[in-house]
Amino acid sequence: MDRAETEKRIYESYMGLGPKPVMHWEHWSNPDAETYLTGIDHYEHPRLCRLRMEELYPELQLGVPEKDDPIPRPTGDDTTNHTVRWGTGQTGSYEHGEKFFKRAEDVFAFSPLAHADMREWGHVVMNWDFSSEEAIERIFEKWLPKPWGKPEKGKPSSTWFYNTMFMWPMLTFGWDLFLETCLEPEFERVMDEFAELNRRVFRVFSRLPVNFLICHDDIVTTRGPVCSPEWMRKYIFPRYEEFWGMLKAAGKEVLFTVDGCVDRYADDIFACGARGIVSEPYTDFKAIARRHKDCFIAGEGDNRVLLRNDPGEIRAMVERMAGTARMSGGYMMCVGNHIPWNVPGEAVRRYIDLSRELVKR
Repeated sequence: MDRAETEKRIYESYMGLGPKPVMHWEHWSNPDAETYLTGIDHYEHPRLCRLRMEELYPELQLGVPEKDDPIPRPTGDDTTNHTVRWGTGQTGSYEHGEKFFKRAEDVFAFSPLAHADMREWGHVVMNWDFSSEEAIERIFEKWLPKPWGKPEKGKPSSTWFYNTMFMWPMLTFGWDLFLETCLEPEFERVMDEFAELNRRVFRVFSRLPVNFLICHDDIVTTRGPVCSPEWMRKYIFPRYEEFWGMLKAAGKEVLFTVDGCVDRYADDIFACGARGIVSEPYTDFKAIARRHKDCFIAGEGDNRVLLRNDPGEIRAMVERMAGTARMSGGYMMCVGNHIPWNVPGEAVRRYIDLSRELVKR
């Protein structure tokens, strides 16, 4: 399968058009498995290893680095900086606004618009300069040189945004202060200002020469919602509808990605204009496929199954995924809770081989 055919089938998957081979959307950070699968040491020859992965497993769409310079081997968890091993490096610290905000009064005194240039704020993930649409455009001009025209039809061209709305207060203030303050009347002004930052972002997105926007917000945990439907329908979903409406008017589609169990809010996400959802195996994907015909969905695979590396259990998981794939023309194979470095290469190979054997429309 050459690159053009791969792109065609990915586009068809996003659009729910049911390509016969069910494609993959994998969250991948497992260099050790790459070494196992290719016989080429990923750390010694990262480019050669990825080129071989592209030959053997094009469905994974891993990308190939430009250089083949050796990369350092990970040393493991870093307890001093509160990070753990992730792929070839380390995670972020996951210490967010706790360093900067200590009390509820600090939250209510904060103005996102007054601090719109967030280039020094690594804890908010999207630490861009949001002070104007022109400043945001400059970020994308580096890889999408102007003039911007319309995107090529039928291509899965995309970009993404991590802080679609819910992530802003959670990352900025940290979980404890976010949950302490989010029900207070003073919180409304803060959320209005975050929304204005994103309004600028999505106006720029509507002009980009891409067909899809991947919008991320972790609005749930593995057990379900963080905030009530009433809160979500005041602060979050109306903004989704507004922002995604800009994209729809520009001929673009939204793919929403969310960790956890999104069952309670899946219908709201589709009602706001999303074409599909990428989530985790805690979500009932068959229920979504039944209610939303040929929507894009991915994330049903479970890395806990792969970690146990039991052949029968992996086969049973892939068979369940195959059943959902037959229900939806937009289904893609995906281990929703990630394929991290400690998943055995043997289990990864078994998952991919069984996907090729069993998952067919």
